[in-house]
Amino acid sequence: MHYYETILLRSSAPHLTYHSPHPLCTGSVVSVPLHSTEKQAVILQEKEKPAFETEAIIAEAGEVYSAEQMEIAKFISAYYFSSFSEAISLFIPHTVGCCPPTTPSYAEIQKQVYGIVGAQHPTVTTVSYDREGIKQDKHVIVGMGASRPTLSAAQEEVYSQLLQKDKSLLFGVTGSGKTEIFITLVVKMLEEGKTSIFLMPEISLTPQMEKRLKAYFGDAVAMWHSKITKKKKQQILTGIEEGRIRIVAGARSALFVPLRDLGLIVVDEEHDDSYKAMTRPRYHARDVAILMGQKLGAKVVLASATPSMTSYHKHAVVILEKPYIQSKKTYRFIQGDSINQEILKALRQNFHQGRQSLLFLPTRGNFKYLYCEQCGKTHRCPYCSVGMALHRAYRHLKCHYCNYTEAIREHCTACGYAPLKSERMGTVEAIEQITEAIEDIKVEQFDKDSITTHKKLTEALKRFESEESHLLLGTQMLSKGHDYAKITLSVIMGLDHILGLADYRARERAMSLLFQIAGRSGRASEAEVLIQTADREFFTPYLEDYGRFIRDELAFLEAAQYPPFASLARILIAHKDERKASKTTMDTVSRLKTFKEIEIVGHGKAPVERIANKFRFQILLRAKNRVPLLKALHAVDCREIEIDMDPVEFS
Repeated sequence: MHYYETILLRSSAPHLTYHSPHPLCTGSVVSVPLHSTEKQAVILQEKEKPAFETEAIIAEAGEVYSAEQMEIAKFISAYYFSSFSEAISLFIPHTVGCCPPTTPSYAEIQKQVYGIVGAQHPTVTTVSYDREGIKQDKHVIVGMGASRPTLSAAQEEVYSQLLQKDKSLLFGVTGSGKTEIFITLVVKMLEEGKTSIFLMPEISLTPQMEKRLKAYFGDAVAMWHSKITKKKKQQILTGIEEGRIRIVAGARSALFVPLRDLGLIVVDEEHDDSYKAMTRPRYHARDVAILMGQKLGAKVVLASATPSMTSYHKHAVVILEKPYIQSKKTYRFIQGDSINQEILKALRQNFHQGRQSLLFLPTRGNFKYLYCEQCGKTHRCPYCSVGMALHRAYRHLKCHYCNYTEAIREHCTACGYAPLKSERMGTVEAIEQITEAIEDIKVEQFDKDSITTHKKLTEALKRFESEESHLLLGTQMLSKGHDYAKITLSVIMGLDHILGLADYRARERAMSLLFQIAGRSGRASEAEVLIQTADREFFTPYLEDYGRFIRDELAFLEAAQYPPFASLARILIAHKDERKASKTTMDTVSRLKTFKEIEIVGHGKAPVERIANKFRFQILLRAKNRVPLLKALHAVDCREIEIDMDPVEFS
């Protein structure tokens, strides 16, 4: 008889021991009895016969987690403070038992993949835009019948540099042709008999990217995200196991598909906070991708036109400086904090010229911030250099980092102007105002309130691509990497609100957003970018040089001791009894004070004080080095608290 230590999948139960009359592999998924039910479990290890009675494993599921998946799950569990069960449940097991199938030879892959492209002879290479505004590349055939884009001299140089590095950051301006470089890297992996993962921050990007990848790789590429059906997922997994699917693209969950012989992970728009999971395990897909690359011997390429400070500081940077198609872009600063006549005039003129526009509104958050109409400044915490949130119910301003509070201000502390403002406009009000002012204009609402399913997303993008609608209006979703040739006007509102957020990355978020939204326009012709802000002095020096902003911002972050020059962690406590939540918070703070190498930045009620009838408290921690911070957190970790390592959300 064989005895095995197991962990139940998607459960907080402790490790349990079961027996089997025949040997089983570590990582095997099995069915086990628990009370009167049947559960799925993973075998962790074989062990000696225990002193207590054990029950028999009911059946094998015909699935197995690889040793690498188990190892990476252990790291995720330890670093992001989840159970091993929660961490391993991120991964999709292989469906072939303990022994992997024979990997198809390169010749077999070539027939499956390159035969789909069609052309068997070199073609004339041109760049154009189709009727949907998506860039089209004619293919050139190279080596063994493989299809790849034709790269410019600058792209070829970048491609060569990326090939020489195990992990790197591709810092390329919007429209510089990063996707063509990714495709060329994927072709290289296929030639070597290896597979690839292509990550995007949200499924809002998948329709366009799917079209471009399918043009090169046909049925060898699969799109993977939370909105595809269970049946479709099973078809993809079967294709992966049979070796027919060699490239998987999608949102962060695509990182955990069971590809064999992984050679490349691309993390596009690596700066995007959507890569950070907001529920346990609270992992960051970008950072897990780097870990997986190290464990599996795969090349990792991070890419962005507005790279995160952490990636720029930590990794080798390869720069692609100029857009693929050079076009003039004019920036114009405008005053106000609403859709005024200047914005309406620009939208009307662009519409009457048969061109498309884009208008960004800031996300309607839970908190408002006092800002000055005259100078654009937001009142900041004197201790944390972040904006202070307005709590009208309590008649005070509060810092959500250190909990410093003070009375509501009437005059701007920077220039003396009064009164200060806090109002915001939502997307629905904006659409009503625009459609009333501009006859016949069709506005596409593009935010998470309206785009609730993948079908709605596809239909909205199709309407805009076919020019049934003329204006994309929405929130953060607009900043993602959409590519439409006829957008010649971008209007960016609310940057002063973002600058004032209670977030050490407020300047980075505002500047990144400006560049990303501006980058959606002028892909094929001249464009204008309207920037509504009272703080033009902050934005002006960087409009043509995001690299300069990065260098200046890193200097600020180093002086203030924020990431990447320190590590942050956030502890959340929630309970229906406010007194119990408060007591747990103070008890945890007392225990943390015994660890000398960490700093308790602040503690108290969370910015959103109550959710789902639970009172919420938080503790914010900082340490110069990650190791002592992890040690302290593991010492206080318990079921009453939730730990968020490397947080990106502070509400």
